Amino acid sequence: MPHAAARLAVTAVLVTAAAACTGTPPAPQGAAVEVSRGRCGVGWAAPHGGDQRIAVHNVGPVTMEVELVDPATHGVYAEIESLAPAATRAVHLVLARGAYAFTCLPEDSDAETGPAVTVADGPTAGATAIAPVTEDDLGPAVGSYRAHVTAGLAALAVDVATLRTALASGDRERARQAWLVAQMAYNRLGAAYDTFGDTADAIDGLPDGLPAGVRDKDFTGLRRIEYGLWHGEALPSLGALAARLASDVAGLRKDFASSRTDPNDLPLRAHEILENTLQFELTGAADQGGGAGLATMSANLDGTRAVLDAIAPELRPRYAGWTTVEQELSAVQRLVAAQQRGGRWTPVRELSTQDRERLDGALGQLLEDLAPIAAIGEVRRTQ
Repeated sequence: MPHAAARLAVTAVLVTAAAACTGTPPAPQGAAVEVSRGRCGVGWAAPHGGDQRIAVHNVGPVTMEVELVDPATHGVYAEIESLAPAATRAVHLVLARGAYAFTCLPEDSDAETGPAVTVADGPTAGATAIAPVTEDDLGPAVGSYRAHVTAGLAALAVDVATLRTALASGDRERARQAWLVAQMAYNRLGAAYDTFGDTADAIDGLPDGLPAGVRDKDFTGLRRIEYGLWHGEALPSLGALAARLASDVAGLRKDFASSRTDPNDLPLRAHEILENTLQFELTGAADQGGGAGLATMSANLDGTRAVLDAIAPELRPRYAGWTTVEQELSAVQRLVAAQQRGGRWTPVRELSTQDRERLDGALGQLLEDLAPIAAIGEVRRTQ
């Protein structure tokens, strides 16, 4: 699963500050600020305000994270992740009038906040300090989301049982409809997929990379059944695959009950679910014959909303773009829902140019505005 797009190496105002900066970034302000274990923020004095680019140089022997913070609240204005010894990187943000300090978080050492400096000549408004998120902060969100997934897995088990019955009936169209219901139920689980480990591939894996492709013995689960339903395979043989699918889902329900969900998963998946949708569903790469890309996209949008609902109490106050994200998510859901007509979802390949452009544009904008949530919601060291 892609992680790089959501984990930002250098985050100005955890993205909020970057939005406040315009034009070409200025040259670094003065000499580089030096950081090391025991000497954090050396050489930064009487900084100028406004649109600034501040170079930070690690003169110590260990890699560290560096944050520019409000010394009174320890809210984070900007950060540099994994600044290696002898490396220099810069943060770019708008410095308003006020107090600032660098916090250094060296590997295997306690956090240290350097001396506070005051910007006296900056604008009245600039980058916003964002309160760091702790594991305890996200604890209720994890609990809420796990309850959602537990209920979703129970629903998936019922839907897979219905699929088995439909396959046993010998009615291919009925089986196709039951398959789609189960496929969408799985995709609504959203952020949990990384918790599922190898079971995720057994339940919903694609044939990509398998030696025998769609004929490979390790290609199983919902996508394999889709392939068979739309490529004329005998329903009894698909019934055997559905029996294995039911067993895998039952195993997953048992394993999930005792597994741990990383708090970082939720803000990360808020962006990643739909990034995968763009990569696999809107390109048709995941389609095994059912033409269900937009139906799956609809379920992924539901999964994204479930993640956002869980983390909203903590992250809504930290992210000025939250209301915009909710509005954009609803707009994309309406565009996708419009492609279900008479009980049939339009296959991606049959979209008109205008509809395709609208979907691509709306999803692209939503992804752009979801991306900051991963950085803002990342659990951070505070000690």
